[in-house]
Order: sequence, then C-alpha cells, then structure tokens
Amino acid sequence: MNHVIIAVATGLHAGNLSAGPRGIAVSAIALLLWLPLRNLPLPAYVAMLLSFYVLGFLVAGTAEKLFDRANAQPIAIDEIGGLLVSLSMVPHHPLAWALCLVAFHLLHRLKPWPITWIGQHLHGGLGIMSDDLVAGIYAGASLQLLYRLAALVA
Repeated sequence: MNHVIIAVATGLHAGNLSAGPRGIAVSAIALLLWLPLRNLPLPAYVAMLLSFYVLGFLVAGTAEKLFDRANAQPIAIDEIGGLLVSLSMVPHHPLAWALCLVAFHLLHRLKPWPITWIGQHLHGGLGIMSDDLVAGIYAGASLQLLYRLAALVA
C-alpha cells in the first residue's frame, strides 16, 4: 500500500526527477488529467477538484511521514492540484495553457504572500496542498487580469 501512496503523492514518480524535468513532467501530468475534464460543467469540475484535494491531503500527509521529511521534495500531487486550479481559469487555447504553466511554476518558486506564510504555518497534507492551491489561484487570476488588460489595449 505504501508504494501506491508514494506513486500517487509523487505524481507517478515525476517528483523524483531533478528540477527542470520535474517541472515538465508534473506539467504534462496535470495537462493529461485536465484535458478530458476541462469541459465539465462548473459544479462537476469543482466537485472533481474537491475530491482531488481530499485525496491530496491524505496521500501527501502520509507520504510526508513515509519520507520522514516535512513537505518532502518528491511530493508533486500539490503542484498537480495547483495546476488543475489555474488551468480551469484560462481560455481553451494552447498558448493560454503554456502561459498558465509558466505563471504557476513562477509563482510556486517565488512564493508571494500568503503562500510562504501557509508553507510555514500549516503542516502535514493540509500545508502541502494549500500553498500550491493559492499559487494556482494566483496564476489563474494573474492571467485573467492580463487578458482583460490586453483586451482594453487591443
């Protein structure tokens, strides 16, 4: 059972890769999960996200104990969840998806407030999943703002 938990928590072991390939692999997994779900009605998509986050809380917290490290680097389910949130907020266009992936990973690295605070004050699966949830919201909201500003200029 521990092998299944580790596989899910690490995004099918994508979290075990070094930094560059890890980001690409995690992004690819998120896109592969998101593409068939993107046209769901909003209530169904929100229900899917809530289910994903409950699963993430459980497996990330358990994986953290198995790795014996707080917010262990191989855990990637949090980034996948954050990407599922941010991708839901952008237009259905490959350029928008690419910008979304870049924006999420940038915000995930920079950790603007309250992402850093969440990472420092919430622990276990809740802390692991919550900081990337906020990064996903920030990425999607930033791109929405960018699209609206571009529409005003055009």
